[in-house]
Parts: sequence; C-alpha cells; structure tokens
Amino acid sequence: MSRLVVSLGGNALGKNPQEQKDLLKDIAVHIVELIKDGHEVVIAHGNGPQVGMINLAFSESSSTPAMPFPECGAMSQGYIGYHLQNSIGNELAKQNIDKSIAAIVTQVIVDEADKAFDCPTKPIGSFYSLDESIKLKEIMGYDMVEDSGRGYRRVVPSPMPIDVKEKEMIKSLLKDNHIVITVGGGGIPVVKKGHTLEGVAAVIDKDNASAKLAEIIDADILVILTAVDNVYINFGKENEEALHEVSITRLEELIKEKQFAEGSMLPKIKASINFAKNKKISVIASLDNAEAAFKLEAGTIIKG
Repeated sequence: MSRLVVSLGGNALGKNPQEQKDLLKDIAVHIVELIKDGHEVVIAHGNGPQVGMINLAFSESSSTPAMPFPECGAMSQGYIGYHLQNSIGNELAKQNIDKSIAAIVTQVIVDEADKAFDCPTKPIGSFYSLDESIKLKEIMGYDMVEDSGRGYRRVVPSPMPIDVKEKEMIKSLLKDNHIVITVGGGGIPVVKKGHTLEGVAAVIDKDNASAKLAEIIDADILVILTAVDNVYINFGKENEEALHEVSITRLEELIKEKQFAEGSMLPKIKASINFAKNKKISVIASLDNAEAAFKLEAGTIIKG
C-alpha cells in the first residue's frame, strides 16, 4: 500500500463548472480504483482559471462589493472541493464502498518577504487576445503576459509554500482512513502577523503546495495530472520529444536550457524534483492517462 498525493491541474478541469463536473466523473473512477487497491489518497487541485473567473466576476459587477483575492481563493476551494467530493463519493457509492471523503478549506503559510511578491508570474483566469489583454491592463490594472502560445493571461504573485496550517487535521483524517481533498489552488496564502495569520493577494502554485504537503505527510508518490501526456523537450517544435523516465540531474540541465515555460510546465518540474529528492517518486501525466500513471506505467517518471 502506498500513500499518494494526486495533484489535478486547474486548466485540465474544464472551462466552466459543468465541464468540470463531467471531467471529474472520469477521474473519480481512477481514484476509486486506487482506493480499491488499498492506497491512501490525498487530492490537491489547481484553481487558476476558476479563481480568475470568480475575481473577474466581482470586479466587473456594479451591484456587489469587491471581493479580496484570498476570499476568491477560498470560494474556488469550496466549489471545486464540492465537485470532487460529489464525483468521488458517487463513484464510491456506485461500487458499494463505504468510505468518507472530506474537502478542507486550507491555509498555506508563505513568507511576507518572498521576492515573488515583487514579480508576478502565476497565470490565472481565461486566455485573452493581445487587444483584450491591453484593455484589461488599462482598465483593471492587471499584469498580463503571453502564456505558452495560447494567448494572454493575468499574472499574480506566486510565493513558495512554507507550511500547511491544517496539516494535523489532514494527518488525523488519513489515520482514520478517510480520503482528503486539501491545498486546493495551492491553498489560501497567509502570512504570520505576530500570533495571527492574514490572507494575501497571491496564488501559490498548486504543485509546489502539493509537493510540500506530500513531504509533510510522508507520501510515497506525487502524481501531477495536467493537460499533456508527458513532459516534453522542444515542445511544439518539429523535434519535440517526450520524456518518459528521467533523472533529477537531467531535468536540472534542461531547466538551465530554458526548456520549460515559466508559468506552465516549469513549476511542475521544480515541484517534482523537490519531492523526488527525498528518495521518492514523482509522476507528471495527463488526466486521460491517470490510471496508468498511478501504476507508474504512463507519463514522465522522476525518481530520487
């Protein structure tokens, strides 16, 4: 039996709530197969498109008050967590498996002095054309960047996670044999102010948060599920090449060669390396290949 942290990409969860619910029906089947095999499962998820959608909806509304970014993150944790609970719970019931699942609104501690606050890099929300991005920058004051050849997106600070506030609760739930959904969207970023925690306007990369969580709970495998089957070098070019099993040393060389996009694959690679360095296993694969990835038969496998 292994303990797995499964990290679902926000972009891979669809463009709207209904599409997300439909996609999660399939991933629920794969996760329940893991549970049937006796594995302990912790599920994390991204929220880039979703938190951007929530934030933009409040920003554009003339009848509702502005909503602070941490609260938008909490809202995305809530509704994505509900969809995961519902889809996995329905699949458990369908297969007559008596097991409970809990989604935790999670605070993740970051350093107020993190240099990321001076250099926004984390893409959130929808993709826009160049003209649309210029208008959003002028009207809303957003920082906009081109993202992986797919259009322009808003970027916000992405500080590194230091600790997970609710970690003892997560450990207790796992000890009692429950399925846990946590650090959604990388967790709500909070900083220490004396004896209190205060939310900050940022989005923690969910893969960094997942790797930190996996380290904290002593997971055996970190599985990052995204929109592509593998990590690629020369991505989108004629000489594109999929990586299957790759060493940490080789990945570090490829990072120096700037093979991976800053706001896309690079955070996944770095998070995978950080976890695998502890003599663990990281996998980056597509949602479509989830079940094979859980068995280390698909995706890009990184071993420490």
